[in-house]
Amino acid sequence: MSDSSEPIISISGLTKAYASGLQALKGVDLEIRRGEIFALLGPNGAGKTTLISIVCGLVNPTSGTVVADGHDIIRDYRNARSKIGLVPQELHTDQFEPVWATVSFSRGLFGCPPDPGYIEKLLRELSLWDKRNAIMKELSGGMKRRVMIAKALSHQPKILFLDEPTAGVDVELRRDMWQLVHRLRTSGVTIILTTHYIEEAEEMADRVGVISKGELILVERKSELMKKLGKKKLTLNLAEPMAQVPSELSDWDVKLNADGSELEYVFDGRAERSGIPSLLRRMSDLGIGFKDLNTHQSSLEDIFVNLVTERKAS
Repeated sequence: MSDSSEPIISISGLTKAYASGLQALKGVDLEIRRGEIFALLGPNGAGKTTLISIVCGLVNPTSGTVVADGHDIIRDYRNARSKIGLVPQELHTDQFEPVWATVSFSRGLFGCPPDPGYIEKLLRELSLWDKRNAIMKELSGGMKRRVMIAKALSHQPKILFLDEPTAGVDVELRRDMWQLVHRLRTSGVTIILTTHYIEEAEEMADRVGVISKGELILVERKSELMKKLGKKKLTLNLAEPMAQVPSELSDWDVKLNADGSELEYVFDGRAERSGIPSLLRRMSDLGIGFKDLNTHQSSLEDIFVNLVTERKAS
């Protein structure tokens, strides 16, 4: 039995270079904790799928090591792979096979004995039970996605990879999938998802890793990331529109929006002094009135865009 304090996945010095010269991964180090939901964020082409494919044994790394639940993915491939379920981006499956057979066959591929009770439970949880005899080609895209998840869970893996799980699915299915992921985690499955939908990471993840051009540029608890990088924005709805920002307000980085009827001030949510009281006093001195004010904390999306933009600039 593995120690629960040990990471369930340890990735060390992982690189992948293709013959074309493309360096898809550049020295990635990452530990995934047992029982967590980890979101790997990055733009398309950043290296997310390459990283997952290596951990799942579908692509060989150029260098580095990966250990999954105590098993080296190259030296002990069979045991490592048996611990992992993968829901790929593309929906590859036999179009003419019924759902029940597709999922049961996947279980058999991992050398697991038949367990109709478990397969039934899985199909019910994924709202697929009434489709168990339908052939794959009759199903909608969303239903096919659910079948891919059932296949990935058919051998009761400890680790589940979801590669862009909700790309191209409707909002309702996305919510269902989020709920399913939380249920799986409660049952002890560690979940790693790649996504470029920021709200997915914001909704689900305990920790977030940001990958850009093959490098892991940041790994942080989601809450810490929001706190650490979160800028706050104060918006003041002015009583009278202004043509331009008065020079007396140049000490604060303010700008006009909405045809001069809104004044926007961005400040660091972490700073001891926000500068807001002094800004409001100065506005009062200048006779600038406002009808309303509100603050907005930046989302993961803003943070992500800033990180990748800073990275490009450096």
